[in-house]
Amino acid sequence: MPNPLPSLPRDVAETVAGSFGERGLEWLAALPGVVEQRCAAWGLEVIGKTFGGGTHSWVAPVRRADGSVAVLKVPVVDEENCGEPTGLHCYGGDGAVRLYEFDSATGAMLLEWARPGTELLYQPGFPSLEGRAENIAKIEQACRSYRRLRREPVTVPDGFPELPTAAGMVAEWEAMFRTPKSDVAEVIPARLRDRAAERCMELGVPDGPLLVVNRDTHLGNIVAAEREPWLLIDPKAYLGEAAFDAGFLVMIQVQSDPTPEHARAVVERTAAGLEVRADRAHAWAFMRSMEEIVWAVEDEEPEDLRLHLAVAAALA
Repeated sequence: MPNPLPSLPRDVAETVAGSFGERGLEWLAALPGVVEQRCAAWGLEVIGKTFGGGTHSWVAPVRRADGSVAVLKVPVVDEENCGEPTGLHCYGGDGAVRLYEFDSATGAMLLEWARPGTELLYQPGFPSLEGRAENIAKIEQACRSYRRLRREPVTVPDGFPELPTAAGMVAEWEAMFRTPKSDVAEVIPARLRDRAAERCMELGVPDGPLLVVNRDTHLGNIVAAEREPWLLIDPKAYLGEAAFDAGFLVMIQVQSDPTPEHARAVVERTAAGLEVRADRAHAWAFMRSMEEIVWAVEDEEPEDLRLHLAVAAALA
């Protein structure tokens, strides 16, 4: 008797269909078969409801053949999350959930179940809460976690994807802002576009060795666990310089008070916590805010656009 497939949360299904078009619809149609196939291949039984809180993955608790529990995750693989299995393999359970199995054909992963799974900081959306004064201690904990996770890449088994690179992101940004689309050019002041071009030139040359770093360094991806007090889940692993970790973490902290004074304080505090150069942390954060502006234009989100413009101006 095949395992029953818990329903995909409606918001996840809508995101998959809306953001990935035909490929998303194909993924949704294939999902029951993929779950059944992985359960059979890995000796799993689905034992609970699908987890919420994600955007484009099916994630549910399972029982393994030996009676232990784990999490089965089937993502829509994209340029941001494609390095997750490779990153987890490089971590080897050191500060992150363990990767038990990976299927290169579907991107499915069997993962350690981090319980109770409470986020270091619950994140309801934009503007992010990380930058509030009462959350400084949590930011410091996150910095310790991301600093620990940063490491040289290791050899991975056949079938594991290569890590996407920070250099690849910089190349995309150069194209994005050197010849911006008309609707983007209309909303971004020339001084911010000029600053973006300068920052891309700086970031195009890595500062130090290339390491396993993270693109999505918010506090919701660090959760309470049994094996360790805090473990990383859902890494967006990249290959880049150490200061790359600061980009998203600084940017989201500035959102709570997008002023130059607050931005300077956040950059200095976060760079110190991550043990990276403040000027590099600042540059990565500014470019992440510029990237968010483009996405807000593309997604037709005027409130988000105003916020990201204010953050970019504060970081400029």
